[in-house]
Amino acid sequence: MRHLLILISAIILFSACSKKQYFEPEDTLSFNKSTKSIDSYIVSFNRDGATLDNGQFISAQGVSSIKMPEGFQFLNLSEGKVLSTNIKDKIYVDKKEIVTNTAVVAASLKDDILAIVNSDNSIMAYDLRDGKIIFKEYLTKSLANDTRIAAPYFMQNLILFPTLDGKILVVSAQNYKVVRNIIVDADSQFNNIIYLNVVNDTLIAASSKKVISVGDGILNIKQYDLSDIIAHGKDIYLATIDGQIIKTDISLNVMNRKKYKFAKFYALAYGDSLYALESQGYMINISDDFKTDKIYDFSFDEEDKVIVFGDTMYINDEYVKLK
Repeated sequence: MRHLLILISAIILFSACSKKQYFEPEDTLSFNKSTKSIDSYIVSFNRDGATLDNGQFISAQGVSSIKMPEGFQFLNLSEGKVLSTNIKDKIYVDKKEIVTNTAVVAASLKDDILAIVNSDNSIMAYDLRDGKIIFKEYLTKSLANDTRIAAPYFMQNLILFPTLDGKILVVSAQNYKVVRNIIVDADSQFNNIIYLNVVNDTLIAASSKKVISVGDGILNIKQYDLSDIIAHGKDIYLATIDGQIIKTDISLNVMNRKKYKFAKFYALAYGDSLYALESQGYMINISDDFKTDKIYDFSFDEEDKVIVFGDTMYINDEYVKLK
């Protein structure tokens, strides 16, 4: 009987695996841009950068020669200062150590005010000059998070805190009072904010399940299962779990879209036009008007760690400029 159950289980597993379908384009081209080594591997990443195994980091400014303290991971490069954490109880601002007693997962800096998101979903503002916490708020604990955690955003006299439970708390940078609570995603399990940006005075934010835009007092909400989101100029680009690439305006009105059957996208980048990295080893290049595309063979493994800044895509221990 035991052997029969094992055989049945094996048949069911084999049948499930055999039904799994993959993106298989008919016509592909040889990739025409060269990759270059960064001499170290990405070991962890967030929305603002990546930690390399040699202790250096990648940010929007490229690969830094600066090494972080041993055992620390990169959080952000903010006002020219490196923010890093031991994912336990400390954060470094350049060489200044701050004991937080909680694991920091995201942080930004402006005018010596350090805005922090902690792993217990508390948020706080820390004054580096006085060495004290000037604001702290506890939110509902989040048990599971997407690793692409967005950092706080300083916007004029406001601090936008992206939370791990799908909200953005808007805090006055003058009296440190909460002035608004924007709910992005209150439904899904992995609902931390993975993207936070201001495009033409419009706030764009996303969880892995929803995208919002807030501008001129108007809130727009769209539901997508996202694999990535980027902005270029006034346009927003979305890659979805079901193989869609979507171009919207800042109000999230769909301008163009393409569907690639069974495609699984890992990252978007904008070089001379839009690029999408696909899991089976393809790089798709879509024209600005979405009327044409080119599909390139591209060396990529699903286990590789990927982070993108503008026209540069970093993959494991290499990078490629898509412009």
